[in-house]
Amino acid sequence: MRSARTLMRLVPGRSLHHHHHHHHQERSAGIIGAPFSRGQPRGGVEQGPDLIRAAGLLHRLQEQGCAVKDYGNLEFEDVADDKPVGRVKCVRAVGGANQRLSEAVRAAKMDGHTSVMLGGDHSLAIGSIHGHSAAVGDLSVVWVDAHADINTPLSSYTGNIHGQPMSYLLHELHSKIPVLPNFSWINPCVSAKDLVYIGLRDVDPAEHYILKLLGVKVFSMSEVDQLGVAKVMEETCDYLSAKAKKPIHLSYDIDAIDPSVTPATGTPVVGGLSYREGVYIAEYLSQTGLLSAVDMVEVNPLRGQTEEKVQSTVNTAVDLLLACFGRRREGNHPLDYSLPEP
Repeated sequence: MRSARTLMRLVPGRSLHHHHHHHHQERSAGIIGAPFSRGQPRGGVEQGPDLIRAAGLLHRLQEQGCAVKDYGNLEFEDVADDKPVGRVKCVRAVGGANQRLSEAVRAAKMDGHTSVMLGGDHSLAIGSIHGHSAAVGDLSVVWVDAHADINTPLSSYTGNIHGQPMSYLLHELHSKIPVLPNFSWINPCVSAKDLVYIGLRDVDPAEHYILKLLGVKVFSMSEVDQLGVAKVMEETCDYLSAKAKKPIHLSYDIDAIDPSVTPATGTPVVGGLSYREGVYIAEYLSQTGLLSAVDMVEVNPLRGQTEEKVQSTVNTAVDLLLACFGRRREGNHPLDYSLPEP
């Protein structure tokens, strides 16, 4: 199953996020590789999906009792003559790739899976969240990242779309987004009140203004330090479920974790989440029973200097995903297990 077009013919199945009362629910992961790097300037991030698979993701998910369907890697068309629009770079490539990804994520959700998008850079969150919402309706988004990625095309300093994805998705910013080629298919699908950030520590002035203006719930690294990760997660879930329990979309940028643990990424920022805090976030969201789609983005082996640093980054990405699907550090016993008789 390579292209998103073939994915669209899949039969709708039951959605899984209603079964959160069972501790051992039948989870299934629909894995979609998105080897795409044009949302930012550094090559290498397109190798992320295959590296994460090569580290044993599928086998290890199956070992912990999770059904897995791998939809393979999406293929993205090369866009000739993709000149900047104003300051915004690679607009046509990013728009086209995200449209294809949106269809693939929607299909995986209609198939009854928790969708797992392996990136690629964080511009892919546009298609992933859009396709998720197209399948299930209103979403909560938990965005775990050193960066807010909420610049508008006009407020961005760099013009790199991986620093902008949230701005295209929020209803409240719709009036601030100019018309861009290959972006007309996007309709905003997230409300500011349904978005929570965790791990921020490198926020542009315009982004800080937007977050304050829209009243977005933010747990920066200062809050993580002040409250501790357990309180942050408790408050995150209280805040999101105050109105209604919506399916959760977890968009996890590997640079949320401190670069001492995950150095192989394009825009590392010191002072990040520890390995333990990062895993706890995924464990906690898994246990809500509402986790309905996950992005794991910005793993870039060409930024890792040594094989060891690349492996540390990739292994952490795998561990975060395993935690999303119910792996707990206190141990998990197999379903219907009884001790062997002598």
